[in-house]
Amino acid sequence: MRHLMNPLDFTVEELDRLFDLANDIENDMPKYAHACAGKKLATCFYEPSTRTRLSFEAAMLNLGGSVLGFSDANSSSAAKGESVSDTIRIISCYADICAMRHPKEGAPMVAAEKSGIPVINAGDGGHQHPTQTLTDLLTIRSLRGHLDHLTIGLCGDLKFGRTVHSLINALSRYEGMRFIFISPDELRIPDYITEMLRAKDIPYEEVIRLEDKMPELDILYMTRVQKERFFNEEDYIRLKDFYILDRKKMQHAPQDMLVLHPLPRVNEISTDVDDDPRAVYFKQAQYGVYVRMALILTLLQIQP
Repeated sequence: MRHLMNPLDFTVEELDRLFDLANDIENDMPKYAHACAGKKLATCFYEPSTRTRLSFEAAMLNLGGSVLGFSDANSSSAAKGESVSDTIRIISCYADICAMRHPKEGAPMVAAEKSGIPVINAGDGGHQHPTQTLTDLLTIRSLRGHLDHLTIGLCGDLKFGRTVHSLINALSRYEGMRFIFISPDELRIPDYITEMLRAKDIPYEEVIRLEDKMPELDILYMTRVQKERFFNEEDYIRLKDFYILDRKKMQHAPQDMLVLHPLPRVNEISTDVDDDPRAVYFKQAQYGVYVRMALILTLLQIQP
């Protein structure tokens, strides 16, 4: 039995097979309509979510399976003090696979150690968000045609952004990568990320101004400043609108640059960018369904 806790749990070769499967699903959905008939996915979300939870549910329903679970810790026995370990033991009696989001780093790993079914980490605190990373990688590979020799700009909350940390770790395994980190000093990328890049001799820059680096980018990965990660509201208010990508700034970007965003957005991308063909964040959300369908099939070892 296999779990997904971290994007690095899959080798590059395994990711290629997963993405090939996701692309086949995209091109021939009816072929997979009954692949998970009789199977149940439990969505155990101790933290709010729209895209991740609903995309998992859509993925399982698209595969002909069914879904059960909770979308709020207060609607589960966690409100009574039940541990994650006990919860997953119970869920294992009811479902065939579980997607878990939790505000505490490492909670899905604790669940996986006690689980009788595959567990997917759907986000744990500011730590990892592997299925968002798989979504990001599939989006880039599908629209750019490859995942190597790219210059990636990551902009906004690079300190607390688990999607950013997961994506950098995953992309660092591909050749010819270059990273540009764009953030205010208070939201700089953590040292453990830059230390990893230096150890691998992967070039990176840290800058504050977005406009200065846009002409160099193949991918711009925007992030929101996350209110829920701040300890005081004053810091959040001061930083939340530090970057706003708008049509004027997009004039500095190459014609084939892609703009990604894990969503939800607040103010960091103006709606006047939405109609730009380089803005692919809504396509990215659709790719999230395909890759989660492929992941469910892979972890359940189902061959359609």
